[in-house]
Amino acid sequence: MPLTRFSVSLDAGLVERFDREIRAQGCPTRSKAVGDLIRAGLVQAEWRRGDEVAGAVVMVYDHHKRDILRKLTQVQHDCHDAIISTQHIHLDHDNCLEIVAVRGKRARVENVVRRLKALKGLKHVSLAAGTTGRRLA
Repeated sequence: MPLTRFSVSLDAGLVERFDREIRAQGCPTRSKAVGDLIRAGLVQAEWRRGDEVAGAVVMVYDHHKRDILRKLTQVQHDCHDAIISTQHIHLDHDNCLEIVAVRGKRARVENVVRRLKALKGLKHVSLAAGTTGRRLA
């Protein structure tokens, strides 16, 4: 895809802080950093519009908790149309990390997250909101 150059005028202090931050993150150029910020904003816009989106639900739980595995499996089967895959990681003797890759209309993905958050026994549930990438360069 061809590149387009454009000029932006910003407060010098803001640019200095931006440069320090992107250097600390190991970003090679301002152009890369600005492009990343623009794409992040476009992903947020996809979610606001209710477009087809993708993401990952991250959960941590004690697998010894009564009935938790059955309940997790039930929600995942009920929502199979929005779930691409799952990954189960044993963190220690008691705790498990489960990552559920999701894709679909925003409302459907958010419903999956709501159903999972409603389960008793989960220590942590969060959504990493992503994109299908179709609208991004």
